[in-house]
Amino acid sequence: CSVRQKAIDKVYSRIHKWNKWKNHKNLITFISGCILPDDHERFLKLFDITFQMKDLPNLPEMISNYGVTTPVPLSPRIDPYNENIEEFWNVAPAYQSDFEAFIPIQNGCDKFCSFCAVPFTRGREVSRPSRDVLAEVALLVARGYKSITLLGQNVNSYGLDKKGEEILFPELLRQVGELGNKLDREFWVYFTSPHPRDMTDEVIEIISRYPVLAKQIHLPMQSGDDKVLIRMNRKHNMDKYRKIVESIRTILPQATLFTDIIVGFTGETEEQFENTRKAMEEIKFNMAYTAIYSPRPGAASHRWNDDVPLEEKKRRLHVLTEELQKHNIVFNKSLVGKTMRVLVRGKDRKEGFLSAHTEGKLIVRFPAEEQNLIGQFDDIKITSASDFSLEGELVKQMELV
Repeated sequence: CSVRQKAIDKVYSRIHKWNKWKNHKNLITFISGCILPDDHERFLKLFDITFQMKDLPNLPEMISNYGVTTPVPLSPRIDPYNENIEEFWNVAPAYQSDFEAFIPIQNGCDKFCSFCAVPFTRGREVSRPSRDVLAEVALLVARGYKSITLLGQNVNSYGLDKKGEEILFPELLRQVGELGNKLDREFWVYFTSPHPRDMTDEVIEIISRYPVLAKQIHLPMQSGDDKVLIRMNRKHNMDKYRKIVESIRTILPQATLFTDIIVGFTGETEEQFENTRKAMEEIKFNMAYTAIYSPRPGAASHRWNDDVPLEEKKRRLHVLTEELQKHNIVFNKSLVGKTMRVLVRGKDRKEGFLSAHTEGKLIVRFPAEEQNLIGQFDDIKITSASDFSLEGELVKQMELV
Protein backbone atom coordinates (compact mmCIF):
# COMPACT_ATOMS: atom_id res chain seq x y z
CA CYS A 1 0.00 0.00 0.00
CA SER A 2 1.57 3.28 -1.08
CA VAL A 3 -1.12 5.55 0.36
CA ARG A 4 1.06 6.16 3.42
CA GLN A 5 4.85 6.47 3.48
CA LYS A 6 5.03 4.19 6.55
CA ALA A 7 4.04 1.15 4.47
CA ILE A 8 6.79 1.86 1.92
CA ASP A 9 9.34 2.32 4.72
CA LYS A 10 8.41 -1.13 6.05
CA VAL A 11 9.00 -2.63 2.61
CA TYR A 12 12.53 -1.22 2.44
CA SER A 13 13.26 -2.40 5.98
CA ARG A 14 12.13 -5.95 5.26
CA ILE A 15 13.75 -6.38 1.86
CA HIS A 16 17.15 -5.35 3.21
CA LYS A 17 16.74 -7.99 5.94
CA TRP A 18 15.58 -10.64 3.45
CA ASN A 19 18.41 -9.91 1.03
CA LYS A 20 20.88 -10.58 3.87
CA TRP A 21 19.20 -13.97 4.35
CA LYS A 22 19.99 -14.79 0.73
CA ASN A 23 23.60 -15.32 1.76
CA HIS A 24 22.47 -18.38 3.74
CA LYS A 25 19.13 -19.45 2.19
CA ASN A 26 17.69 -20.23 -1.22
CA LEU A 27 15.20 -17.37 -1.20
CA ILE A 28 13.06 -15.62 -3.81
CA THR A 29 11.53 -12.23 -3.00
CA PHE A 30 8.56 -10.70 -4.80
CA ILE A 31 6.30 -7.71 -4.24
CA SER A 32 3.00 -6.36 -5.49
CA GLY A 33 0.33 -3.89 -4.44
CA CYS A 34 -0.12 -0.16 -4.95
CA ILE A 35 3.33 0.81 -6.20
CA LEU A 36 4.30 4.22 -7.56
CA PRO A 37 6.60 4.38 -10.63
CA ASP A 38 9.57 5.75 -8.62
CA ASP A 39 9.27 2.99 -6.02
CA HIS A 40 8.81 0.41 -8.78
CA GLU A 41 12.16 1.37 -10.33
CA ARG A 42 13.90 0.91 -6.97
CA PHE A 43 12.06 -2.34 -6.22
CA LEU A 44 13.23 -3.80 -9.56
CA LYS A 45 16.78 -3.65 -8.18
CA LEU A 46 15.90 -5.02 -4.74
CA PHE A 47 13.31 -7.75 -5.45
CA ASP A 48 13.51 -10.76 -7.74
CA ILE A 49 9.95 -10.25 -8.98
CA THR A 50 7.63 -7.24 -9.09
CA PHE A 51 4.17 -7.43 -10.62
CA GLN A 52 0.84 -5.64 -10.72
CA MET A 53 -2.10 -7.18 -8.89
CA LYS A 54 -3.90 -7.79 -12.18
CA ASP A 55 -1.02 -10.11 -13.12
CA LEU A 56 -1.42 -12.25 -9.98
CA PRO A 57 -2.58 -15.32 -11.98
CA ASN A 58 0.90 -15.36 -13.58
CA LEU A 59 2.74 -15.61 -10.24
CA PRO A 60 3.24 -19.42 -10.38
CA GLU A 61 4.85 -19.07 -13.80
CA MET A 62 7.03 -16.20 -12.60
CA ILE A 63 8.24 -18.28 -9.66
CA SER A 64 8.84 -21.37 -11.81
CA ASN A 65 11.14 -19.27 -14.00
CA TYR A 66 13.45 -19.19 -10.97
CA GLY A 67 13.52 -22.99 -10.86
CA VAL A 68 11.01 -23.34 -8.03
CA THR A 69 8.08 -25.70 -8.43
CA THR A 70 4.72 -24.66 -7.00
CA PRO A 71 1.55 -26.67 -6.36
CA VAL A 72 -0.49 -23.75 -7.72
CA PRO A 73 -1.60 -24.58 -11.29
CA LEU A 74 -0.31 -22.36 -14.07
CA SER A 75 -2.90 -20.13 -15.67
CA PRO A 76 -3.02 -19.13 -19.33
CA ARG A 77 -0.45 -16.46 -20.12
CA ILE A 78 -1.79 -12.92 -19.68
CA ASP A 79 -0.31 -9.98 -21.53
CA PRO A 80 1.24 -7.91 -18.70
CA TYR A 81 0.23 -4.73 -20.51
CA ASN A 82 -3.41 -5.79 -20.87
CA GLU A 83 -5.63 -3.51 -18.79
CA ASN A 84 -8.29 -6.23 -18.52
CA ILE A 85 -8.23 -7.46 -14.91
CA GLU A 86 -10.92 -10.15 -15.23
CA GLU A 87 -8.35 -12.85 -14.35
CA PHE A 88 -7.44 -11.04 -11.14
CA TRP A 89 -11.08 -10.86 -10.03
CA ASN A 90 -11.33 -14.64 -10.33
CA VAL A 91 -8.32 -15.50 -8.15
CA ALA A 92 -9.76 -17.29 -5.11
CA PRO A 93 -7.90 -16.15 -1.96
CA ALA A 94 -7.02 -18.44 0.92
CA TYR A 95 -8.64 -16.67 3.87
CA GLN A 96 -7.03 -16.75 7.30
CA SER A 97 -10.50 -16.69 8.83
CA ASP A 98 -13.20 -19.35 8.52
CA PHE A 99 -16.00 -16.82 9.00
CA GLU A 100 -14.82 -13.42 7.71
CA ALA A 101 -14.17 -12.66 4.03
CA PHE A 102 -13.58 -9.74 1.67
CA ILE A 103 -14.85 -9.40 -1.90
CA PRO A 104 -13.29 -6.83 -4.26
CA ILE A 105 -16.01 -5.21 -6.37
CA GLN A 106 -13.93 -2.42 -7.85
CA ASN A 107 -10.32 -1.49 -8.56
CA GLY A 108 -8.69 1.90 -9.03
CA CYS A 109 -9.87 5.44 -8.35
CA ASP A 110 -11.05 8.44 -10.38
CA LYS A 111 -11.26 10.99 -7.56
CA PHE A 112 -7.65 12.31 -7.45
CA CYS A 113 -7.65 13.60 -3.87
CA SER A 114 -4.56 15.78 -3.57
CA PHE A 115 -3.11 13.81 -0.62
CA CYS A 116 -3.47 10.40 -2.31
CA ALA A 117 -1.49 8.54 -4.98
CA VAL A 118 -3.90 5.63 -5.54
CA PRO A 119 -5.05 6.74 -9.03
CA PHE A 120 -1.40 6.63 -10.11
CA THR A 121 -0.76 3.20 -8.57
CA ARG A 122 -3.99 1.33 -9.33
CA GLY A 123 -5.29 3.24 -12.33
CA ARG A 124 -8.80 4.41 -13.12
CA GLU A 125 -11.94 2.87 -11.64
CA VAL A 126 -12.89 -0.55 -13.01
CA SER A 127 -15.98 -2.39 -11.74
CA ARG A 128 -16.17 -6.15 -11.36
CA PRO A 129 -19.14 -7.86 -13.07
CA SER A 130 -22.09 -7.94 -10.66
CA ARG A 131 -22.87 -11.57 -11.53
CA ASP A 132 -19.41 -12.55 -10.23
CA VAL A 133 -19.83 -10.51 -7.04
CA LEU A 134 -23.20 -12.12 -6.30
CA ALA A 135 -21.87 -15.59 -7.10
CA GLU A 136 -18.95 -15.11 -4.69
CA VAL A 137 -21.27 -13.89 -1.93
CA ALA A 138 -23.45 -16.99 -2.38
CA LEU A 139 -20.41 -19.29 -2.41
CA LEU A 140 -18.93 -17.80 0.78
CA VAL A 141 -22.25 -17.98 2.62
CA ALA A 142 -22.62 -21.63 1.56
CA ARG A 143 -19.16 -22.25 3.06
CA GLY A 144 -20.28 -20.78 6.36
CA TYR A 145 -18.89 -17.25 6.23
CA LYS A 146 -20.74 -14.85 8.51
CA SER A 147 -19.12 -11.47 7.78
CA ILE A 148 -18.51 -10.34 4.19
CA THR A 149 -17.11 -6.95 3.17
CA LEU A 150 -17.48 -5.52 -0.34
CA LEU A 151 -14.24 -3.67 -1.14
CA GLY A 152 -13.48 -0.74 -3.40
CA GLN A 153 -11.70 2.58 -3.26
CA ASN A 154 -15.04 4.33 -3.89
CA VAL A 155 -17.68 1.62 -3.75
CA ASN A 156 -20.63 3.91 -4.39
CA SER A 157 -19.28 4.81 -7.84
CA TYR A 158 -19.48 1.10 -8.71
CA GLY A 159 -20.74 0.55 -12.26
CA LEU A 160 -20.30 4.15 -13.43
CA ASP A 161 -17.32 3.14 -15.58
CA LYS A 162 -19.50 0.70 -17.54
CA LYS A 163 -21.77 3.51 -18.82
CA GLY A 164 -25.07 1.67 -18.57
CA GLU A 165 -23.73 -1.84 -19.22
CA GLU A 166 -23.63 -2.70 -15.50
CA ILE A 167 -25.90 -2.08 -12.53
CA LEU A 168 -24.95 0.69 -10.10
CA PHE A 169 -24.06 0.37 -6.42
CA PRO A 170 -27.58 0.78 -4.95
CA GLU A 171 -28.88 -2.00 -7.19
CA LEU A 172 -25.89 -4.22 -6.34
CA LEU A 173 -26.70 -3.79 -2.64
CA ARG A 174 -30.37 -4.52 -3.29
CA GLN A 175 -29.50 -7.75 -5.12
CA VAL A 176 -27.15 -8.77 -2.29
CA GLY A 177 -30.03 -8.11 0.12
CA GLU A 178 -32.43 -10.21 -1.96
CA LEU A 179 -29.82 -12.97 -2.11
CA GLY A 180 -29.65 -12.87 1.69
CA ASN A 181 -33.41 -13.33 1.90
CA LYS A 182 -33.28 -16.33 -0.44
CA LEU A 183 -30.33 -18.03 1.27
CA ASP A 184 -32.09 -17.85 4.65
CA ARG A 185 -28.80 -17.88 6.58
CA GLU A 186 -27.54 -15.41 9.13
CA PHE A 187 -24.69 -13.25 7.84
CA TRP A 188 -23.73 -9.58 7.67
CA VAL A 189 -22.54 -7.70 4.58
CA TYR A 190 -20.46 -4.53 4.93
CA PHE A 191 -18.90 -2.22 2.34
CA THR A 192 -15.94 0.14 2.36
CA SER A 193 -15.25 2.83 1.51
CA PRO A 194 -17.95 5.09 0.09
CA HIS A 195 -17.15 8.64 -1.03
CA PRO A 196 -19.44 11.41 0.30
CA ARG A 197 -19.64 12.87 -3.20
CA ASP A 198 -21.54 9.80 -4.48
CA MET A 199 -23.44 8.80 -1.32
CA THR A 200 -27.22 8.86 -1.78
CA ASP A 201 -30.35 8.37 0.30
CA GLU A 202 -31.17 5.43 -1.96
CA VAL A 203 -28.18 3.49 -0.60
CA ILE A 204 -29.21 4.23 2.99
CA GLU A 205 -32.82 3.23 2.34
CA ILE A 206 -31.78 -0.08 0.74
CA ILE A 207 -29.60 -0.90 3.77
CA SER A 208 -32.62 -0.30 6.01
CA ARG A 209 -34.73 -2.86 4.09
CA TYR A 210 -32.52 -5.94 4.25
CA PRO A 211 -31.38 -7.76 7.42
CA VAL A 212 -28.11 -9.00 5.87
CA LEU A 213 -26.95 -5.46 5.01
CA ALA A 214 -25.11 -4.42 8.17
CA LYS A 215 -26.25 -1.23 9.87
CA GLN A 216 -22.78 0.29 9.91
CA ILE A 217 -21.46 2.97 7.56
CA HIS A 218 -17.87 4.09 7.13
CA LEU A 219 -17.99 7.59 5.60
CA PRO A 220 -14.57 9.31 5.31
CA MET A 221 -14.76 13.00 6.25
CA GLN A 222 -10.98 13.73 6.14
CA SER A 223 -11.53 17.30 7.42
CA GLY A 224 -14.36 19.34 8.91
CA ASP A 225 -13.29 22.55 7.18
CA ASP A 226 -14.48 23.50 3.68
CA LYS A 227 -11.25 25.28 2.67
CA VAL A 228 -9.16 22.26 3.64
CA LEU A 229 -11.56 19.98 1.74
CA ILE A 230 -11.06 22.15 -1.36
CA ARG A 231 -7.25 21.84 -1.05
CA MET A 232 -7.71 18.09 -0.58
CA ASN A 233 -9.79 18.06 -3.81
CA ARG A 234 -12.48 16.07 -2.03
CA LYS A 235 -15.28 17.48 -4.23
CA HIS A 236 -17.73 17.75 -1.34
CA ASN A 237 -18.25 20.28 1.44
CA MET A 238 -19.40 19.97 5.03
CA ASP A 239 -22.96 20.96 4.16
CA LYS A 240 -23.18 17.93 1.85
CA TYR A 241 -21.55 15.72 4.50
CA ARG A 242 -23.93 16.86 7.24
CA LYS A 243 -26.95 16.16 5.02
CA ILE A 244 -25.72 12.59 4.48
CA VAL A 245 -25.26 12.12 8.23
CA GLU A 246 -28.76 13.52 8.84
CA SER A 247 -30.18 10.98 6.37
CA ILE A 248 -28.32 8.14 8.09
CA ARG A 249 -29.60 9.22 11.52
CA THR A 250 -33.18 9.49 10.17
CA ILE A 251 -33.38 6.38 7.98
CA LEU A 252 -30.97 4.17 9.98
CA PRO A 253 -31.13 5.44 13.57
CA GLN A 254 -29.54 2.21 14.85
CA ALA A 255 -26.51 2.46 12.53
CA THR A 256 -23.00 3.14 13.77
CA LEU A 257 -20.96 5.73 11.88
CA PHE A 258 -17.20 5.47 11.28
CA THR A 259 -14.93 7.97 9.53
CA ASP A 260 -11.37 8.83 8.44
CA ILE A 261 -9.69 12.12 9.34
CA ILE A 262 -6.31 13.59 8.42
CA VAL A 263 -4.76 16.12 10.82
CA GLY A 264 -2.07 18.64 9.92
CA PHE A 265 -2.73 18.71 6.18
CA THR A 266 -0.72 21.30 4.28
CA GLY A 267 -1.84 24.80 5.28
CA GLU A 268 -4.28 23.64 7.98
CA THR A 269 -4.66 26.53 10.44
CA GLU A 270 -5.71 26.24 14.06
CA GLU A 271 -9.13 27.64 13.14
CA GLN A 272 -9.55 25.04 10.38
CA PHE A 273 -8.53 22.25 12.72
CA GLU A 274 -11.03 23.56 15.28
CA ASN A 275 -13.75 23.20 12.64
CA THR A 276 -12.82 19.53 12.36
CA ARG A 277 -12.99 19.11 16.13
CA LYS A 278 -16.39 20.83 16.22
CA ALA A 279 -17.64 18.55 13.43
CA MET A 280 -16.59 15.53 15.49
CA GLU A 281 -18.35 16.96 18.53
CA GLU A 282 -21.50 17.56 16.49
CA ILE A 283 -21.64 14.29 14.51
CA LYS A 284 -20.51 11.99 17.34
CA PHE A 285 -18.79 9.24 15.35
CA ASN A 286 -18.58 5.76 16.85
CA MET A 287 -15.06 5.42 15.47
CA ALA A 288 -12.64 7.76 13.72
CA TYR A 289 -9.45 6.51 12.10
CA THR A 290 -7.27 9.59 12.47
CA ALA A 291 -3.89 9.94 10.80
CA ILE A 292 -1.12 12.51 10.83
CA TYR A 293 -0.59 13.95 7.36
CA SER A 294 2.66 13.03 5.65
CA PRO A 295 3.45 14.02 2.04
CA ARG A 296 3.30 11.06 -0.32
CA PRO A 297 5.45 11.07 -3.48
CA GLY A 298 3.15 10.91 -6.48
CA ALA A 299 0.33 12.82 -4.79
CA ALA A 300 -0.36 16.43 -5.79
CA SER A 301 0.19 17.71 -2.24
CA HIS A 302 3.74 16.31 -2.22
CA ARG A 303 4.81 19.45 -4.10
CA TRP A 304 3.37 21.72 -1.42
CA ASN A 305 5.05 22.98 1.71
CA ASP A 306 4.40 20.63 4.65
CA ASP A 307 4.09 23.60 7.00
CA VAL A 308 2.40 22.15 10.10
CA PRO A 309 5.10 21.09 12.61
CA LEU A 310 5.10 17.43 13.63
CA GLU A 311 4.56 18.23 17.31
CA GLU A 312 1.50 20.30 16.41
CA LYS A 313 0.18 17.44 14.28
CA LYS A 314 0.59 15.08 17.24
CA ARG A 315 -1.24 17.53 19.51
CA ARG A 316 -4.15 17.77 17.08
CA LEU A 317 -4.29 13.99 16.81
CA HIS A 318 -4.46 13.75 20.61
CA VAL A 319 -7.26 16.35 20.76
CA LEU A 320 -9.39 14.38 18.27
CA THR A 321 -8.73 11.12 20.11
CA GLU A 322 -9.95 12.70 23.34
CA GLU A 323 -13.03 14.06 21.54
CA LEU A 324 -13.82 10.59 20.21
CA GLN A 325 -13.37 9.01 23.65
CA LYS A 326 -15.67 11.60 25.24
CA HIS A 327 -18.55 10.78 22.88
CA ASN A 328 -17.93 7.04 22.86
CA ILE A 329 -18.12 6.58 26.61
CA VAL A 330 -21.55 8.29 26.68
CA PHE A 331 -22.88 6.22 23.77
CA ASN A 332 -21.44 2.93 25.00
CA LYS A 333 -22.84 3.42 28.51
CA SER A 334 -26.29 3.88 26.97
CA LEU A 335 -26.04 0.26 25.79
CA VAL A 336 -25.56 -1.21 29.29
CA GLY A 337 -28.45 -3.53 30.11
CA LYS A 338 -29.30 -4.16 26.45
CA THR A 339 -28.95 -7.51 24.69
CA MET A 340 -26.96 -7.35 21.47
CA ARG A 341 -26.34 -9.82 18.66
CA VAL A 342 -22.61 -10.40 18.16
CA LEU A 343 -20.24 -12.38 15.97
CA VAL A 344 -17.57 -14.05 18.11
CA ARG A 345 -14.15 -13.36 16.54
CA GLY A 346 -11.59 -15.00 18.83
CA LYS A 347 -9.72 -14.89 22.11
CA ASP A 348 -9.60 -11.57 23.90
CA ARG A 349 -6.45 -10.12 25.43
CA LYS A 350 -8.20 -10.41 28.79
CA GLU A 351 -7.58 -13.89 30.18
CA GLY A 352 -10.61 -16.17 30.08
CA PHE A 353 -12.55 -13.88 27.74
CA LEU A 354 -13.59 -14.04 24.09
CA SER A 355 -13.88 -11.01 21.80
CA ALA A 356 -16.80 -10.30 19.47
CA HIS A 357 -18.25 -7.44 17.51
CA THR A 358 -21.78 -6.21 17.06
CA GLU A 359 -23.46 -5.62 13.71
CA GLY A 360 -22.24 -2.03 14.08
CA LYS A 361 -18.65 -3.26 14.67
CA LEU A 362 -18.57 -2.30 18.33
CA ILE A 363 -16.13 -4.49 20.26
CA VAL A 364 -17.65 -6.71 22.97
CA ARG A 365 -15.73 -9.00 25.34
CA PHE A 366 -17.34 -11.63 27.51
CA PRO A 367 -16.16 -14.43 29.84
CA ALA A 368 -16.04 -17.78 28.02
CA GLU A 369 -13.57 -20.57 27.36
CA GLU A 370 -15.46 -22.50 24.65
CA GLN A 371 -13.47 -22.28 21.42
CA ASN A 372 -16.43 -23.59 19.43
CA LEU A 373 -18.13 -20.22 19.94
CA ILE A 374 -15.58 -18.54 17.64
CA GLY A 375 -17.08 -17.76 14.26
CA GLN A 376 -20.64 -18.07 15.55
CA PHE A 377 -23.43 -15.60 16.30
CA ASP A 378 -24.60 -15.22 19.89
CA ASP A 379 -26.57 -12.88 22.14
CA ILE A 380 -24.71 -10.87 24.78
CA LYS A 381 -26.24 -8.80 27.57
CA ILE A 382 -24.07 -5.70 28.04
CA THR A 383 -23.00 -5.25 31.66
CA SER A 384 -20.36 -2.49 31.45
CA ALA A 385 -18.82 -0.07 28.97
CA SER A 386 -15.61 1.86 28.30
CA ASP A 387 -14.65 4.31 25.58
CA PHE A 388 -13.73 1.76 22.91
CA SER A 389 -15.30 -1.51 24.06
CA LEU A 390 -18.22 -3.17 25.82
CA GLU A 391 -18.33 -6.06 28.26
CA GLY A 392 -21.16 -8.51 28.80
CA GLU A 393 -22.34 -12.04 29.43
CA LEU A 394 -23.70 -14.76 27.17
CA VAL A 395 -27.49 -14.72 27.44
CA LYS A 396 -27.74 -18.51 27.18
CA GLN A 397 -25.32 -18.93 30.10
CA MET A 398 -27.31 -16.44 32.18
CA GLU A 399 -30.49 -18.44 31.45
CA LEU A 400 -28.79 -21.64 32.63
CA VAL A 401 -27.91 -19.98 35.93
